[in-house]
Amino acid sequence: MTRPARTALISLAVALYCAVLFLGFDVAYSRLVVGDERQFRIPSEEYHHGLLANYSGYDLWGGRRYRLFTNSLGMKDAAVREVSAGAASHRILLIGDSFTEGLGLPFEETFAGMLYRAGQERSRRVEFLNAGVSSNSPVIYYKKVKYLLDRGVHLDEVVVFSDPSDIQDEATAYFCIDDDPQYRRYCDPKSPLPGWAKQRSFLETYLIMTNTTGMNLKKAFTPRPPKSSDLDVARIGWLLPGADVQPTYAPLGVDGGIARSLQNMRRLAELLKARNIPLTIVVYPWISQLRDNDRDSRQAALWREFCKDHCQGFINLFPAFFRAKEADPKWQEHMFIPGDIHLSEAGNRLVYGELAESLFREH
Repeated sequence: MTRPARTALISLAVALYCAVLFLGFDVAYSRLVVGDERQFRIPSEEYHHGLLANYSGYDLWGGRRYRLFTNSLGMKDAAVREVSAGAASHRILLIGDSFTEGLGLPFEETFAGMLYRAGQERSRRVEFLNAGVSSNSPVIYYKKVKYLLDRGVHLDEVVVFSDPSDIQDEATAYFCIDDDPQYRRYCDPKSPLPGWAKQRSFLETYLIMTNTTGMNLKKAFTPRPPKSSDLDVARIGWLLPGADVQPTYAPLGVDGGIARSLQNMRRLAELLKARNIPLTIVVYPWISQLRDNDRDSRQAALWREFCKDHCQGFINLFPAFFRAKEADPKWQEHMFIPGDIHLSEAGNRLVYGELAESLFREH
């Protein structure tokens, strides 16, 4: 064997040895350090889907792995803890979708976590509960709040974070839990579970470091998405001028999604009014809305008008986000998780600052 061939063979053997060693360490880390993780995103007969109660483990999102705890009510929290039905202090329920859940971040880095900590540090304590879960929408907001109240959970206020994607969810999904027969007729109990319920892959379970490295490399070499990505058109196309969205809003269409959203939010408002619980609605922009300078958003106008008759408060976060954008040339990089539509810790801190001013004002 020639010297170059022998050198190449030795190099290959060293590379294979290092790869096997890395994979061995990865398996050990994944199974011994992280441990065996249960599937914590679970279906619900009452409100379609939620989080497993009293969970202590990790979540994985876009290559980011972070600590996750839920309390006895199945809500993302600072630790596994028992939440009593009664409240020793003023209790505010936050509910929304992945924006409110704080997808991609541990609880303490989310605006819900920041509010919770600030509320616990006040002389007159305020308890914040975070009922936000990925892919929630108005029918789930109503059904989940009703579920909690019917089981005796005391709430002093409810704050709904209306995501721009809620209209598409109401137009296309969650028909089996809707109280209205005109929507229940679209119910298909055999329809496959959506992406939030998928089981972890082999890589996500046994080779965490390998999977994370691959995700980060893919993200690094993936071109920056266009001005309005395919995800934007599918999820918030009703807000994008000229977007062909009807195929992704079947069977109800955009107008039907808006009508169903309003109906379920009215039901929530009436439920809370009957129990003297104030309702506040919060609206905020997606990245594409900030890029496209959508300051006078149809979304904000819809819920501002709704709140004239149904809410105690309406909080519009569009101005705060646009001020942050104008003050920072790298606003997207700083306010959002790189390569993602969800807020970074800095973006969550922006939301916290705006909410704290309003929600702590009277307490």
